[in-house]
Order: sequence, then C-alpha cells, then structure tokens
Amino acid sequence: MICILLVAGHGTVLEAQIKNDETGLYSHLTGVPKALLPGVGGRKILDFWWETVNMRQLFTEVYLVTNADKYKYYERWATANDFPVENIVNDGSTTLEDRLGAVADLELVIRSRKLQDDIMVIAGDMLCADQNFDIAQVIRFFRSEPGELIIYYELEKSEKSSSRGIVEVCPDTHRVTRFLEKPQDGLTASRLASVVFYCLQRDTLSHLSDFLRLQPQASFGRFWEWLVNEKQLDVFGMKLPTGFQLIGQVGLSDYTKWLTHYSTKQQDNPAKPITYRSFARVGLMGNPSDGFNGKTIAMSISNFWAEVTLVESQTLVLVPHPLNDPTEFGSLQDLFCISRKEGYLGGLRLLQATCKKFYQFCSKQGIALTKQNFTLKYDTNIPRQVGLAGSSAIVSATLKCLMKFYNITDNDLPKPIRANFILNVETDELFITAGLQDRVVQVYEGLVYMDFSKNLMAEQGYGNYVSMDMSGLPHFWLAYLSDPSDSGRIHSNIRQRWLSGEPLVVEAMKSFAELTDQARLALQDKDWRRLAQLMDQNFELRRSVYTDDCLGPGNLKMVQLARQFGSAVKLPGSGGAVVGLCLDEEKLVEMRQAFQEAGCVFCVIAPYNPSASTVGGQH
Repeated sequence: MICILLVAGHGTVLEAQIKNDETGLYSHLTGVPKALLPGVGGRKILDFWWETVNMRQLFTEVYLVTNADKYKYYERWATANDFPVENIVNDGSTTLEDRLGAVADLELVIRSRKLQDDIMVIAGDMLCADQNFDIAQVIRFFRSEPGELIIYYELEKSEKSSSRGIVEVCPDTHRVTRFLEKPQDGLTASRLASVVFYCLQRDTLSHLSDFLRLQPQASFGRFWEWLVNEKQLDVFGMKLPTGFQLIGQVGLSDYTKWLTHYSTKQQDNPAKPITYRSFARVGLMGNPSDGFNGKTIAMSISNFWAEVTLVESQTLVLVPHPLNDPTEFGSLQDLFCISRKEGYLGGLRLLQATCKKFYQFCSKQGIALTKQNFTLKYDTNIPRQVGLAGSSAIVSATLKCLMKFYNITDNDLPKPIRANFILNVETDELFITAGLQDRVVQVYEGLVYMDFSKNLMAEQGYGNYVSMDMSGLPHFWLAYLSDPSDSGRIHSNIRQRWLSGEPLVVEAMKSFAELTDQARLALQDKDWRRLAQLMDQNFELRRSVYTDDCLGPGNLKMVQLARQFGSAVKLPGSGGAVVGLCLDEEKLVEMRQAFQEAGCVFCVIAPYNPSASTVGGQH
C-alpha cells in the first residue's frame, strides 16, 4: 500500500492574518505553510502524520504533494525529518487561483510516479484531537471490505454539518449510502463528518481522471458525492473516535481556537482514573425462560456490585484481585482449601475476555481505536455461585470503562447490542452457560421487563426491553447459602429437552412468559398480593420442570423456610439464593432470624434505581 500526504493547498487567509497580526505572537510563523504550523502538543502538524505513516511494514512508499510556492519549505522539512526528498511532488501552482485542486493533485502523483497499488490519502494539514489512533487498524478494515474506505468522526456540538462533507452510513454493513458535501440544514440528520483520510483500491484509481474531465479543480467532497451517489460504487465508512479539523481556508482565530480546544481536551484527562459499577440483579419473574424465547422481569440491586477501574498506562496491565485471583498462599493446605472452595476461575479471565472481544467488535464494526494502553483492576462484593450475576457484572463494568476510555458512544454500541456483547464474552470466549436476562438488566439498570420472543430475536437480534416504574416498590428480601456447594447443576439438561421439542419443557417456557406478563400488570397496578402469588407459581413451575434433584437440597430448604412465614419465594437466578416478598413486616423480622440461624445470609433488598441515583455511573 502507498500513502500520499496532500499539502498543496494555498492558505491565503490564514497566512495573511499571521503576517498582519499586530500582537507579534505569530511573527515567527510568517510564510510558514499550514502543515508546518504547530499542532497539538507543539509539534508541527505534518510531523504527527509522518510519524504515523512512517512504517515500512504498512506502506511501501510515502509521497508528499505540495505546491511550487511552498516547495522549499517542505524540502527543508524533509531533510530534517528523514523524509525522502525525491518523494516530494511539486504541482507547479503558486496561488489559490491557479491551484490544481486536491483530486487533481492526487491524480498527478499517481500518474507521474506510475503508481499501481492501493492508496491511502491523508490531508497533511489536518489537526487531530487524539494523536494515538491505530492506523494499522484502518488498513485491516479497508482490506476486509470489498470497496473504498472513508474515515469519518462524529461532529462536536459546536460544529455545523453545513461546513463538512457528511456521510450516511448503514450501521449493519458500514456501507456509505449517501455523501453530502456541505449540506444545507435539513437535508440530512447525520452528524458523521468525512475528513480527507481515504483508502482507494488500485482498480478505482482510473475514476480520478474520469471525474476530473467532468469537474476540474473539484474538491474531494465532490468526488465522493459523484462516486457514491452517481456511480454507486461500494464505499465503506470507518469511524475514528476522535475529532479532526482541516485548517483549509480558515483564519487565525479559528486555527488558534481549534488548537486550544484539542490541546485542552488532552490536558483535561491526562491519566484520570475511570471507574464504573455494575450491580447484582434478582430475577423477579419468568426466569430461567430468557434462554428459551420466554419473558422475564429482573431488578438491579444496590446491595452488591462489581467495580472496575481503568487508568491510562505505558503498557496494558490486568491486575489480579487479591482474593479472587490469588497468587500467594499461607501454605499448601491454604491453597488446597481455597482451591476446593473457590475453584480456579477468578475475575481476571473476565477482564481479559472483555478486552479481547471489545477490540474484535470495534475492528469488525469499523471503529478505529486509539493506540493507548491502560491498567485495569476490579473489585466485587457479589457473592459467588449463588446466581446473582456476578460474572456478567464484572464484564459489564469493564465494558463501560473501555467505552469511556476509547470514546465509544451509545450510537456505536447501543444498549441492546451491548447486552448481546456481554453475553458473547461469557458464552463464546469463556464457555459459561448463560442467558440474556442478566446482561440486559445490568445494561439498562433498574426494573426491566424483557421479551425474548422467537420472532423478535430472529428479526432484530435482540428482544424488547422496557424499563418499568420503580416508585413505591414493596420490600423484597434476599437470602443465600453461605456455602453454595450444590447450586451448580441448576441448568441441568433442560436446553437439550427444549431443543428436541419435549412438550413439558416447551409448554413450561410459554407459561413462564405468561406469568411474566401477569406480573408486569401487577407491578404496574401495585398489586403486591397478586405479585406474591405469581412469584410462588414461578417457583412451582420451575420445580416441576427441573425436579428436586436438580434444584438441590439447599435451595429447597430455603424455599420451605420462607414459606413457614407466609412469604412468597422463588430463585432469583441459577441457584444458591432465594428472593422473596413478605408483606407482613413482623414476620419479615422473624424470618430474617430464622434464616440466619439456619446458616444463611439474609438481607432486605435495596433496589437500584438509575433515574434516582448517581452511584451506578462514573465516580
């Protein structure tokens, strides 16, 4: 692949204002071409781009196209920066009026140097907000798609779409469906701005001369309008999660404004830790039908959470948790006891799998990540092996940190897709048996109704998720085994029986969905007695399908104990814990004591309401 840096523009406005500036602050920049002006961090703008593309493993050659007026400046720059002077192409223009235009400059270097390879084109006088993006990732994405590539970013609030080339991109195929050069207000809702940063296949280069015969001196924006809208060639878009600003025909005030803006953004977050929490959840109704095209209602609870912290660092480091990922032991007996009780699978694998899947997702979705490293550590107080979604909470919190660090927005990774992502980390990477319910409620947070009907899942790839009103909820309670040794068999062979169409299992999953719809109405009507009845029915239905042998004696004893006090009770997850609703406050106190005396941990649930709390966000 060959890279071509375009620096042949004539910056008459900026150059004139620098020359006439009365403050004297910019007198040393008089006559200096735009690409050699100071950029972010004080380096010349072109220095950054040369450092970015000066990699033999990526580019066989790098060319620089300039004009006759500024040629000597670039020749001097080349000798000082080990750029091959023979690769500087002079387009012969000296004024704005006799300019060739960007497309003609590109065609000139291709024709004069007889280039026959894929081409990357970059404007060398372009300010970049974040100077760490991975250009190798851009090339990999270009080679993975059967067409040309346009780089774009999401406009900042202060930027007007009428000043830029705007692309409309299909979120599924990443194909650019329409290109609009500086559109008038109302022509498009897109805020995705193209910059002079493109990849062209060698077979497409002949279109340059065809276009120039139609529109000499035209800009790249007009070229892409013609190529996308008229010729309807396959052109794909890749998003860079950073801002760009062409100096172009701007004045001194705009240049200094953008330079200050981008520099300030870097200074504001030099290495500030990013911390997010994701909460445990209880399945109130319908579980475990989420894995069987059913319906469920789940609620996030603030009693227990996983917390992940990310801070920028020189190398990428995943920090083992001292309790969950032990590497030091008091003795061989200590190692034996911990391994027997906790197993060998801590949270470190969850961090690693999430990072791997995140990079894979962004590469596939056409999102080029910056080349920044980080240190990632986690903490959690969610009890293990009691079905409260502890693993997915760590994955969810890690994903929040990565999205914040790399400036990935909700548009890049919408909530329904985010839940699928978290599930895929666990099922595809770590082979954990799981359903979507936990991931959905940890993404949406609060009280969530979920419909996983077959048609919905087939049509859109995810279910219908509705956040519900949490005002005036009754006091739910939670109890779990202090030593949940028999909770791991809860999933049993139900999936095989369901896939084979066994009537008992198929009808049970339909019944779970019906109970969920009834529970939704009970919650909306604040009919707590009806909700309690439905919770009991949910457990009995589950018991009839999974059998007592599968549920295990520990779970059954907790259910029996709760019922002695007239409380509704069911399993909130895969086993090892029970969730209940006791409407008699006095019996609730007595029941707490009974559970504690039975060796269980008991707590009154504190629902996590995202609309009424800041605990779950960044802090």
